Amino acid sequence: MECFMDHIVLNVEDSKNMMAFYSKILMFAPERLEEYDAGKVPFPSIRLNSNTIIDLFPKKMWQKDARDEQSSENLNHFCIALSKGTWQELLERLKANNINIQEGPVPRWGAHGTGTSIYFQDPEGNLIEARYYEDKNNVEKCLLGS
Repeated sequence: MECFMDHIVLNVEDSKNMMAFYSKILMFAPERLEEYDAGKVPFPSIRLNSNTIIDLFPKKMWQKDARDEQSSENLNHFCIALSKGTWQELLERLKANNINIQEGPVPRWGAHGTGTSIYFQDPEGNLIEARYYEDKNNVEKCLLGS
């Protein structure tokens, strides 16, 4: 069976602040931002790679959602895998922007074995793990900095 992660959804209080964080700190490419600002689409997204996006649902979408109670506390964290060089650049940006590294660098097991990880939060408290695999040269290109 072939599959890939298509998207995750983050319920956000401040779409603009979250978009700024994910595009300027993590260097993910914004999607549908102009359309969102113009009121043509209900939410903006950020692109991690050719297969995966993160949708940023504004409060008006999730406040009324019957699933809110079920889904609001279930996400522990999500992890992005980067090349070692890109990971080091991200670490520098986090430090330069005074974003607290909550844990790491630490070894952690993941989809491709053991990698080196750091943990930090976005502006609304979502925990993000960023990692690299020392012996993994074929990590799918993340759109960081491209």
